[in-house]
Amino acid sequence: MDPVWIPVIVAVISGPLVVVIQKLRKENSQQHAEGRALLERVADKVDSVGQKLDEHIGWHKGRGK
Repeated sequence: MDPVWIPVIVAVISGPLVVVIQKLRKENSQQHAEGRALLERVADKVDSVGQKLDEHIGWHKGRGK
């Protein structure tokens, strides 16, 4: 086999593999973006609950005096 064919064979084999890897990488990025958005929503809700608890505890402290 001539050495000229080696790069051609490598390109034919690795080309489709690179396409598949890039596609999986894009899907993974989308999943990370969705996960980040959900985590931000959860953080907002936790902050809201924390604020309500602080107000409620303050109400109890003011009532006891």
